[in-house]
Amino acid sequence: MTSPVPMLAFLDPQRLLILLAIPLLVAGYVFASRRKNRRGMRFTNTSMLAVVVPKQSQWRRHVAVALSLLSLITLTAAFARPKTEVEVPRERATIVVVLDASLSMQATDVAPTRLDAAKKAAVEFVASLPEKYNVSLVSMAGSASVLVPPTTAHDTVENAVGTIKLQDSTAIGEGIYAGLRALSQAPKDPANPDSVAPGAIVLLSDGSNTTGRAPEQAATDAKNAKVPVYTIAYGTENGYVDLDGKREPVPVDHDEMRSVAQISGGEYFAAATADQLKTVYQNIGSEVGYEKADREVTSRFAGYGLALAVLAALGAISLGARWP
Repeated sequence: MTSPVPMLAFLDPQRLLILLAIPLLVAGYVFASRRKNRRGMRFTNTSMLAVVVPKQSQWRRHVAVALSLLSLITLTAAFARPKTEVEVPRERATIVVVLDASLSMQATDVAPTRLDAAKKAAVEFVASLPEKYNVSLVSMAGSASVLVPPTTAHDTVENAVGTIKLQDSTAIGEGIYAGLRALSQAPKDPANPDSVAPGAIVLLSDGSNTTGRAPEQAATDAKNAKVPVYTIAYGTENGYVDLDGKREPVPVDHDEMRSVAQISGGEYFAAATADQLKTVYQNIGSEVGYEKADREVTSRFAGYGLALAVLAALGAISLGARWP
């Protein structure tokens, strides 16, 4: 998860050594203030002392000095060229959407069915991705197949989502491997053919793996390929399907989805309603649509320092003014 507090670093940290002068300046100010106070004790006429040194000038002087020191600290930080991490939109990426089409997805705990609601949300998710993104679609049941290889023609993927049909069994591991195969088919950037665009797999499923290779091994291979798997555990604990006249419960296997996400370096989500699924897809879109980048914020610190310097100057001016 993204840290709510941005991390601050400096391009020229050695310049921060200037800050070592701050304690010396503070010590000098304290020494000068105490010496002045001792000299003030020589006055025996306190009424005359109040006229010469108004009582309120004491705190104004402290505030002016404090603002001056804060300005020096901030400007020194600006001189050291501070930088912070920010999120910037990715120019290119490849996203593989893997949809579970096993028979448990016909459960009606999410209206009209889990699969129909998942299809609608997946179409909206694909439509929300940047135009330059390559998007691929994988259908997963007892086996997994790449329905649409990576393409920037997002409408092709949206149309293919509607063709997914229910099938027997659930092969989560095979779904991940099919996603990795699809990523290997992503077209190169004509302007920079040697670059590899980042890729991610978004896998929606409601059940446990029942056939094929182990999901944990597939997740490990995805991690080694630097492909995070974002998993969505979809449905409720009360879901059921009618098979051969017998009602079968089909609760969601959250542990399986969570394990795959953790191993691969992705993120796990749970959705029990169509609205929750839409929100999850929006969150995933934010995750895969942005990357971390360093941004220099020298001007920001310089602005803070200038503002503090102006306040310090006003404080110093007020020391020379007579106040009623």
